[in-house]
Amino acid sequence: MSTALAMLAAVLLDAWLGEPRRAHPLIGFGHLAKWIEQRAYADSRVAGVLAWSLAVLPLVMVLCSVQRLMPSWASWSIAVAMLYLALGWRSLGEHARPVATALEDDDLDAARRAVGRMVSRDTAVLNHRQVAAAATESVLENGNDAVFGALFWFAVLGAPGALLYRLSNTLDAMWGYRTPRYENFGWAAARIDDVLNFLPARLAALTYAICGGRFSAAWRCWRTQAPQWDSPNAGPVMAAGAGALGVRLGGPAPYHGVWEPRPELGEGDPPSAASIVCALRMVLDGVLIWLMVALLLGLVFHGGAHA
Repeated sequence: MSTALAMLAAVLLDAWLGEPRRAHPLIGFGHLAKWIEQRAYADSRVAGVLAWSLAVLPLVMVLCSVQRLMPSWASWSIAVAMLYLALGWRSLGEHARPVATALEDDDLDAARRAVGRMVSRDTAVLNHRQVAAAATESVLENGNDAVFGALFWFAVLGAPGALLYRLSNTLDAMWGYRTPRYENFGWAAARIDDVLNFLPARLAALTYAICGGRFSAAWRCWRTQAPQWDSPNAGPVMAAGAGALGVRLGGPAPYHGVWEPRPELGEGDPPSAASIVCALRMVLDGVLIWLMVALLLGLVFHGGAHA
């Protein structure tokens, strides 16, 4: 029951405070990861495994040790704080809503600038539909990466699980690229993130299918379109999400001056400001469902323990 209550407390903290405006711990971790990369880099997978281990495992082990030494109330408080720092639910809305507002106001330049803070593609050449698609895709994918994945690993392994997941996800964003520099060195970061996201991504896709009101469409898109996507986890999340929303996402996108082909996802209408808002609502509904399930399971197991 304490785990479910910690999840509820952390989500409420994130909704109230959002991400720390100054000195977010992940910024410090990013500096640490760069320092390790400078000293451990080599064009080999072994070097990447070593660098990942040096960056992540000591911090997870320290957290485990600290929690064991603390009284139960202090350990619970640390767990709440750790999950709060691992979540990015409010931040997701703070980034996506300005895109929707600018599109509703027919201010394409403002929409491009706003979506540029969410995605890595060349936003200056995007039209209204492509801006809406980029923002909607980001909400769906980051709904898993910044919300459901952290909740899942917290439920499974507590605060160390949430920390392990968030740090791994951060290293994947830093090193997990198929470029000459990171093809081998970043292999471990990318594969570990894939493994840690395998179950959460599919639970997130199922959550979208349930919350979107178009379960059969979401399931059909998940089954037929997700295997065509490069990422084994983003594919199910975005395909199911697009199907649940009844919009068409994916398709070619510009990166570094080149339009790269991507499979199409979803079915139905072109994306718009409304699809961004609906995607945010779907994530919110999913969070509420996850919290209700966690609280119900907590009550069941708590009652069983006292039977």
